[in-house]
Amino acid sequence: MSNRGTFRFEDVMAWQKAYQFTLSVYKATKEFPESERFGLTSQFQRAAISIPANIAEGYKRIGKPDKLRFLNIAQGSLEECRCYINLAKDLEYTNISLAQELYEKLEEASKFLNLYCKGIINNNFTDGL
Repeated sequence: MSNRGTFRFEDVMAWQKAYQFTLSVYKATKEFPESERFGLTSQFQRAAISIPANIAEGYKRIGKPDKLRFLNIAQGSLEECRCYINLAKDLEYTNISLAQELYEKLEEASKFLNLYCKGIINNNFTDGL
């Protein structure tokens, strides 16, 4: 895939999917108990926003290793969110349906982030997907 046509991180499909996941996390955590405000709620939100933020930060980095370092941080935050989805479901802070919706959005973001990384590794593009 070519990088022609992507001039902003907002054009990157991996960022778009991660951003949509982050919005869903913020909506879901509004329903968490107040006692979790500085616990799971805060951790989940921070990990979620780290995914699109690191994709955005890596977007204009020059050099493959530097780009991939930020995308790898995003991948780590994505996996952290996977843990928080399970924890929220098991603690019954969210219902099974909402947990499944979050998980599906997370998987979609993961798929596009992995494709973006592979494209950079294989020199198919440096910005975009």
